[in-house]
Amino acid sequence: MDDGSWGLSATEGNSIMQRPEAFGLRGMVTSAHPAAAFIGLSVLQRGGNAFDAAIAVAAAEGVVLPMKCGLGGDAFVVLHDAKKREVVAYNGSGVAAAGATAEYYTSRGHQQMPLDGVHAVSVPGAVSVYEAIWKRYCTMPWAELWAPAIQLAEHGVAITDYISRRFADRADKLAKFAWSAKQFLPNGRAPAAGERWSAPDLARSLRIVAQGGAEAFYRGEIAEKLVAFFKSEGGLFELDDFAQQQAVVYAPLSNDYRGLTVYETAPPSQGFVLLEQLNIIEGFDLKSLGPFSAERMHLLIEAKKLAFADRNRYASDPAFVNWPLQQLISKAHAAKRRAIIDPLRAQWPAGAVVPEHDGDTSYFAVADGDGNALSFIHSLSNSFGSCVVGGETGITLNNRAGRGFSLDPAHPNVIAPGRRTMHTLNAYLICRNGEPWLVGGTPGGDQQTQWSTQVISGIIDHSMSLQDAVDAPRWFSFPGTDPANLGSKPVVKIEQRVPKATRDALAGLGHVVEMIGPWSGGGAVQLIELDRERGVLRGASDPRPGGMALGL
Repeated sequence: MDDGSWGLSATEGNSIMQRPEAFGLRGMVTSAHPAAAFIGLSVLQRGGNAFDAAIAVAAAEGVVLPMKCGLGGDAFVVLHDAKKREVVAYNGSGVAAAGATAEYYTSRGHQQMPLDGVHAVSVPGAVSVYEAIWKRYCTMPWAELWAPAIQLAEHGVAITDYISRRFADRADKLAKFAWSAKQFLPNGRAPAAGERWSAPDLARSLRIVAQGGAEAFYRGEIAEKLVAFFKSEGGLFELDDFAQQQAVVYAPLSNDYRGLTVYETAPPSQGFVLLEQLNIIEGFDLKSLGPFSAERMHLLIEAKKLAFADRNRYASDPAFVNWPLQQLISKAHAAKRRAIIDPLRAQWPAGAVVPEHDGDTSYFAVADGDGNALSFIHSLSNSFGSCVVGGETGITLNNRAGRGFSLDPAHPNVIAPGRRTMHTLNAYLICRNGEPWLVGGTPGGDQQTQWSTQVISGIIDHSMSLQDAVDAPRWFSFPGTDPANLGSKPVVKIEQRVPKATRDALAGLGHVVEMIGPWSGGGAVQLIELDRERGVLRGASDPRPGGMALGL
């Protein structure tokens, strides 16, 4: 379809049947795994609120999506508290180890941070966020919310084809570490689709967290076991690194997009990149362009490049580096960046010089009939994080330090003890007239803000339904942000469901276009709309990972 309009024939690879949107009155949960969505919905059905459901979903996803998230990862959240009529954000990222300096690694021959092993790990921050939200908003007992996850880990889950492939993709890395191989490669191989998989060591740690909360994790039995494990493997953590971990509660970043207020997670999350991208494209009349026309896609690609160049040039842990965040998300700055865009030619701005590793993260959304809503992202970073299971704890440890920090002393994200690296993780919540309207996000590393921009613009500028926006063909532009693989050439990867005429036209504008499979753009977009006019909740879940939206 030469105008790039939305609508694809079967011959163009639309092989996944569009699922219907979910509707609800009292609650809605969207997750990348149906079991986690069901667990969240069951909490709402028993009288819990959206916050109760979110804790249960987060705990369950750490078992049913073990390559994406869990006790060893980080979390960022934006939520709306209906009672106080306020939007609040949480930062659950952890710090680098006490002994982690650039000099330590370079003196041992490293030219960049390792992406697996114990030296890739930062202190897991997710549990600190889970408990902080529970203490402030939840109505159900903490242990009760963890019970479904414990049962899943103890008694096992049936492995889906999607998850089996993710196990197999990382089997070689997991096999390098004895405890990882024990947990994820039973019988010396990745579990096949339809096989039962359980994690009894993880179940014991989940039970400890259910009984002792964040205190047990950061200052008690689990911290002691993890630090002992690190030391046995040559790691640099001390008990105090864990003991100091606290979730950060703050007012989220916000900006307007065509009269709506978009809330985003603040640094070290790179949520500001989404706000900058939206600011830049707001100056174009996108509504007059076809949603999959080359003209529109070119403008979004160029806006992405400029926002990411700013991120790479400036962004860091604000506790260590003073950088112009408010300027970067201002309308005036967006106007200057927009003026750089040549509508007839692709460009590559100075500053964006490093490509993104593939990420692995889980995003979910929850809302209830009272107007409470959570936009929730948690992650191990790369698939299975560091690929290290922390000994007998059964906890898979993130590789956020390895993926995010640089060894270049001039880089804004140079590693240092007690420092948080910049994160690709971000979550958004959009309000209309001061009330929550759209809750959404996606995993996918540096693709997160690109895909979220596509989804938000599709809904607002092109009146797409939630499910159409979720199902729409995706593209993503490399390079991104991670300090590795310097010098890679820029490329735009586009799902083949995008019309060929559009792909050819983009190439004519100077983009290096790489066609990928019809549903292989990646991500797992989850959306909830709070339809105030009708008093209804609407949900849509990405079919790519096999997730589900469930309403009550």
